[in-house]
Amino acid sequence: MPRNLLSPSALGIASHSSHLAAPDGPSAVLSARRAAATGAARQVGCKCPATGLRRLGVMTSSNSSDATVHHYTREMAMIHQVFRRESRLLAELVQEVRPGDTGRSRILAEHWRQYSVGLHAHHTGEDEMLWPVLLPHLDLDAEQVLAMEAQHHELSDGIAEVRGLVDRWESRALAEDRDELAAALHRHHRQLCAHLDEEEREVMPLVALHVNEKQWQAVGERGLAETPKNRLMIALGAIVEDSSPEERREFFARLPLPARVLWRLFGQRQYRRETDRIRGRRTTA
Repeated sequence: MPRNLLSPSALGIASHSSHLAAPDGPSAVLSARRAAATGAARQVGCKCPATGLRRLGVMTSSNSSDATVHHYTREMAMIHQVFRRESRLLAELVQEVRPGDTGRSRILAEHWRQYSVGLHAHHTGEDEMLWPVLLPHLDLDAEQVLAMEAQHHELSDGIAEVRGLVDRWESRALAEDRDELAAALHRHHRQLCAHLDEEEREVMPLVALHVNEKQWQAVGERGLAETPKNRLMIALGAIVEDSSPEERREFFARLPLPARVLWRLFGQRQYRRETDRIRGRRTTA
């Protein structure tokens, strides 16, 4: 199957790339951000860097709602929706497992591990590739980007807690272990959704303004390469499951023709089988 079968940026998971090297250090980052803000102010004839940024369309907390939806932002929102949906479903599905049903507990434990690996790769990609590219362009908004990285570390603590509870519950499916795990999964879901909401509101408009197409596509290269070939259509199905007709049209238009053909021929059926296996009586939207 061709390496470029799916759009790397659509998977939203990163790799290292020589043309996306991080700045030399904190002082270089801060200097670059101040210079960018000052230059923006001069371009629009004002003295205040923040005012200059806003006049040029850089999103800050006070004007982020004015952003025009960029395809970067739309793609990222579609990827985030995968994590929102699956974290919610995991909590609900675990709670529904009958005591002693180790068949279901093993299926959901496997799904949790797939989910957590994907979420970790997504956040690591942002931290290692996307934020270092973005920070030199920012001044007043830099704190928002740095907050995203800090929140990734905070989320890791909750994920570690869930991992231990999954391991304990999987083999015996005891009711008390199930209830403790479901509560931890609900906490993870709430924390994750708050983080993703803030990232989309405060940071993605900055990404749309400052990150070019080549850089954006590079963000997904490692994720695509590390996705098992037999799960590429499952990844595609997860991304488009909750999308609107307009989002689907735009998303598929950006995919290579072979990917679109494979999706029609067998990808949809493969994704349906996978979701039926994990969700049981629940149906794919």
